[in-house]
Amino acid sequence: MASVDERYEELIGELKQIALLNSCSSVLGWDEQTYMPPGGAEHRANQLAMLAGMSHERATSPQLGELLDELQDEEALGGADSERAANVREARRSYERATKLPRRLVEEQSRARTLGQQAWVDARRRKNFADFQEWLEKIVALKQEEAEAVGYGDGVRYDALLDDYEPGATTAQVKEVFGPLRDELVKLVAAIADSDIKPDIDLLARHYPVEAQREFGRRAAEAIGFDFSAGRLDEAAHPFCSSFGPGDCRLTTRYDEYHFPGAFFGTLHEAGHGIYEQGLRKDAYGTAVGHSASLGIHESQSRMWENFVGRSRPFWNHFYTQAQDAFPEALGEVPLDDFFGAVNDVRPSWIRVEADEVTYNLHIMLRFELEQPLISGDLKPADVPGAWNDTFHRYFDMTPPDDALGCLQDIHWSAGLIGYFPTYALGNLYAAQFFDQARADLGDLDAMFEKGEFQPLKEWLNKNVHARGLQYRANRLVEVVTGKPLSAEPLMRHLHGKFDPLYRL
Repeated sequence: MASVDERYEELIGELKQIALLNSCSSVLGWDEQTYMPPGGAEHRANQLAMLAGMSHERATSPQLGELLDELQDEEALGGADSERAANVREARRSYERATKLPRRLVEEQSRARTLGQQAWVDARRRKNFADFQEWLEKIVALKQEEAEAVGYGDGVRYDALLDDYEPGATTAQVKEVFGPLRDELVKLVAAIADSDIKPDIDLLARHYPVEAQREFGRRAAEAIGFDFSAGRLDEAAHPFCSSFGPGDCRLTTRYDEYHFPGAFFGTLHEAGHGIYEQGLRKDAYGTAVGHSASLGIHESQSRMWENFVGRSRPFWNHFYTQAQDAFPEALGEVPLDDFFGAVNDVRPSWIRVEADEVTYNLHIMLRFELEQPLISGDLKPADVPGAWNDTFHRYFDMTPPDDALGCLQDIHWSAGLIGYFPTYALGNLYAAQFFDQARADLGDLDAMFEKGEFQPLKEWLNKNVHARGLQYRANRLVEVVTGKPLSAEPLMRHLHGKFDPLYRL
């Protein structure tokens, strides 16, 4: 009979083969969003559906199940907190989830995602939800079927989808965290609205040539630690980061020559995701400890570099003269104080990815509020535009003028990513707590940023977050790194620390 060590190595070999197969789908998915001509959508849908079926078949094979059955003893693997035990634990979780899903459903979802995303692009361009409604109905029905197949115990149907992105999290737990955070954010937004300080955001809508934006954004991404010898930056309808495996990580952004923050902070955001992917252990590719801990932890990395670093005063003390050199007509005569106030302006806005730090989480809570009845069946896809507009008005006291600024602004639902949105707000909470700990461990981060020294923070994250992969699930990782359970206090302390003096509250 084979030993535990032999069975474990056999398991790792199989997991790496599955990861390689999935990476092929990632390449095709990235190409679909960047360079594929629209006429290729039908063929690409067939390609991705076939690969999804092949991957599902391998990930649910009886042989894999037998290996996992033979690796039940955590002590023999080195203890519950060991890397080997984590790899087996998470492989078992993935296997059990995958075996509950029929291949037919997996292939149908893949096809619907590909064609649905193309329909979303067209509908968004035409600002017409009706052109996308049929695909949303199909995608929601498929996700409802997935939730029923996976199961959700004594919880709600949405739990089954949320758990796919934030392992172990439940709808009730997210509500418990979001409730107090929402109350504090509403108070802060109201206080800022009452302030006499009104930054001049028109300066961000001057002419910023796209080529200069591209070069300046790339330079900043490289400065904070994204390795362009193992990655690249392209354009897409909706910014994203896609890693194909060790040595190949792709970032995308979108440019508007009359809106500086969108592409620049979008690039920093996606570079934060990319730095995480590049910081994962190459030798552990395909296993839990070579994989991100959760999408919430992933989002903590992008939001940290975008906001805690990229929107900080020390960052711009270092970069602003370079920005003026890059955009002399737009910024040449603009004082740094005015620019800093503009990029940290707080006011309700339509677009989530362009929202300020304070109102951003309210955008997430809106989507969280709508997704639950969408999956339970209480909200019909046809009624989404009206529900979105009503909820948006309740949150922001504004009503979107069209669907492109409303329910069609995000790619997620067309890609079948229902249950994903809460991870964005969780990411902000994780980011604040990690950043507090990094400051405690490293000292004066502000002085480092002013000198353009971002490497100490990157290396701290590499060691404490990235290299651990999914050895620990998100909540446990936060406790291991910071010594404390997740709390909204660090985030609110960060927001008050920045915006109270900025708006003289």
